[in-house]
Amino acid sequence: MSEKNGAAQTLLIADDERDIVDMLKRFFERKGYRVLPAYGGQEALRLAQQRPDMILLDVNMPDVNGLEVCDTIRGFVSCPILLLTARIEDSDKVRGFAAGADDYVVKPFSLDELAARVAAHLRREQRRACRGEVRFDADLVIDYAQRTVLFRGEPVAFAKKEFDIIEFLSQNSGQVFDRERIYDRVWGMESDGDSAVVAEHIRRIRAKLAACGAETYIETVWGCGYKWRR
Repeated sequence: MSEKNGAAQTLLIADDERDIVDMLKRFFERKGYRVLPAYGGQEALRLAQQRPDMILLDVNMPDVNGLEVCDTIRGFVSCPILLLTARIEDSDKVRGFAAGADDYVVKPFSLDELAARVAAHLRREQRRACRGEVRFDADLVIDYAQRTVLFRGEPVAFAKKEFDIIEFLSQNSGQVFDRERIYDRVWGMESDGDSAVVAEHIRRIRAKLAACGAETYIETVWGCGYKWRR
């Protein structure tokens, strides 16, 4: 059984095709998950307030599409979001990752592969939850367990992928990573997105830190990539 602290982990599954939702619900319940079924974007928005451990979200829902749902809920939901789509263009991938998605699966998909991806994302979240607070200097504190950043005692809000990049670079401070390595580590090697999205996320991280008076913690090493300064 898939459990977290003795309780079954919860998946929110949203698709306007009822047969797909019901099929996935039966499949994941047999594997020990608790499933919240949503048959459209509006219902997904409502059920996301229950803070599931992971969300499987169809892109092409007619009432509120998956990208809109993803963008709307990222302000209060930090769990992994996996987008389900019949077809995908590169521009849609970039939009999805920018909205806060963690991964894509293209329909028709293998149930076993989908289950493996879900389990991998959830294991990654559990490992992150085991890490505690780290102070980098007198001003900046990163709490990996709570996934929060404080600058001079005040919280700085970051989207999930922005925090993931901060986490990866800060835990390897001084090391230089190119965009492809950061993308593989943060989005997962299975994802089919564009590593150019890394530069946009780092730009946002820097802008948010600068807005609260912080200096640049992520340095650009021209021709090589990025590093978290020691």
